[in-house]
Amino acid sequence: MQNGKTIADLRRDYRLQSLSENDVAANPIQQFSAWWSDVIASEIVEPNAMTLATASSDGLPSARIVLLKGFDERGFVFFTNYNSFKGLQLQENPRACLVFFWKELERQVRIIGVIEKIAAEDNDEYFNSRPEGSRIGAIISPQSQVIESREWLEKRVQEVSQQLSGQVIPRPDHWGGYRVRPAIIEFWQGRANRLHDRIQYTLSGDGSWKLERLAP
Repeated sequence: MQNGKTIADLRRDYRLQSLSENDVAANPIQQFSAWWSDVIASEIVEPNAMTLATASSDGLPSARIVLLKGFDERGFVFFTNYNSFKGLQLQENPRACLVFFWKELERQVRIIGVIEKIAAEDNDEYFNSRPEGSRIGAIISPQSQVIESREWLEKRVQEVSQQLSGQVIPRPDHWGGYRVRPAIIEFWQGRANRLHDRIQYTLSGDGSWKLERLAP
């Protein structure tokens, strides 16, 4: 309990906007693009932060925040270490769920789909656009593995920085991008009294999208 309130007392009524199946785009990527424009215009801090949920082949779930780095009709792209815990789970079970929550707009987007690695040339292009420190970090970090100390990490950064000083920093083979190819995309707009608007797109076998309203 804090300030006389329990967790159950914490609530907020949503009243900013509504979402109608009569107003949304027929294609969910176009609808996402429209909402993305709203997010950018609102100047939300790190609007591309999203929850990435994965699961191993035995069903062990895991979730973390990653950053969206691109989207188009093919899907939604993020980058990571292929040998990280999420990378190993995606190798075992190439399916994932993404969730964006833009609380300032009282909106959420949930994306379920299959995973594929993006092309090496696209990996190189994005890797080379990153700050030098981030490129060094991608080389030296055995992501998700136990390390002995922070000092060990900083020493590795210093060593590799010195080794590559004045050189083009190469993208390591263990680092690159994934694309989530969506099969289901749900758009959620907060409404009063928890009677939220939920519009779901489901990919059909012929490549078209089926649009349905879900109960809140």
